Amino acid sequence: MPWLDPSPFLRGTAWLDGDRPVRADPDDLARLPWDIAERAALPIGVRIEFTAAPGTRAVELRYRATVPGPDDPLHGLRHCFALWQGTRFVGETCVDPAPEAVVRLPLPPGGGVFAVHLPEGQAPLPLALRAVGGALSPAPVRPRWLVHGDSITEGWWATRPARSWPATAGRLLDLDPVNLGYAGGARGELPLAEQLARLPGEVITLAFGTNCWSRVPATADWLYATVRAFVALVRRGHPETPLLVVSPVLRPEAEHTRNALGATLTELRRAMERAGRDLAAEGDPHLHVLPGRPLLGPEHLADGLHPNDAGHARMAEAVAEALRGILNPRP
Repeated sequence: MPWLDPSPFLRGTAWLDGDRPVRADPDDLARLPWDIAERAALPIGVRIEFTAAPGTRAVELRYRATVPGPDDPLHGLRHCFALWQGTRFVGETCVDPAPEAVVRLPLPPGGGVFAVHLPEGQAPLPLALRAVGGALSPAPVRPRWLVHGDSITEGWWATRPARSWPATAGRLLDLDPVNLGYAGGARGELPLAEQLARLPGEVITLAFGTNCWSRVPATADWLYATVRAFVALVRRGHPETPLLVVSPVLRPEAEHTRNALGATLTELRRAMERAGRDLAAEGDPHLHVLPGRPLLGPEHLADGLHPNDAGHARMAEAVAEALRGILNPRP
């Protein structure tokens, strides 16, 4: 079968910088902190989604990737391409990183709609794909879900990209999650709110705040005002889009410990939730708040901060349940 242009098959994409999916507006990087601009270059959450005709035995993907050096922290990560069909994990194919290579993923019989999750650590760029023994077409387009957050949203400590809470919740809700999580970031950067306002999407989730405790310390009053300002800017482009604010999940070291400006994470969390509820009460009926503290226990944390796979699954279920009520309200 001939090689196909991957562009119609890409999902989870926000912007393109040339042919490379990126997670911040390439024409608006100068206003962003350097760490966010750096994280935005990684294709977190980007997938290949296709419909395989009956009789298609496999899909081949030609890609280009960065090969980590022996001293690179990513050197030990497995380079695996995971195949999913709806909420069912089909299997994965692991290969050695290469500047350019072809990976083959066997398909189960009968055809259907599939998603290939890429190994994010090596920033693979899909170049082409083709069917083996059948035919491929782009998967149906699903509603786009814009998910803004920090390293927890980005999927840190999930054992595979497809196990992050946005990816899992997207499968549960049949949405196309666009992962706008930035490790170390999501500190209420208002240029990101303006970028979100310009980005098409049918539902939005804002899940940040934990980095406002220590990485860039904030007070509760500052976070309250910043959440209001952030939402106001997002609303300039999405005045009636369903929007869910998720406050920080458990972080044991920070819950009752004061940061450099005297605020505990508990106080910051309450400020964030109060800002969301006040905005809703003031006339934004499409804004909802999901308190993050009850979502995880200490057993769901891999390192005292980031969820393990079980924690990501719990977050996904809670967010999916909240969004179901927002997207499909009961009479």
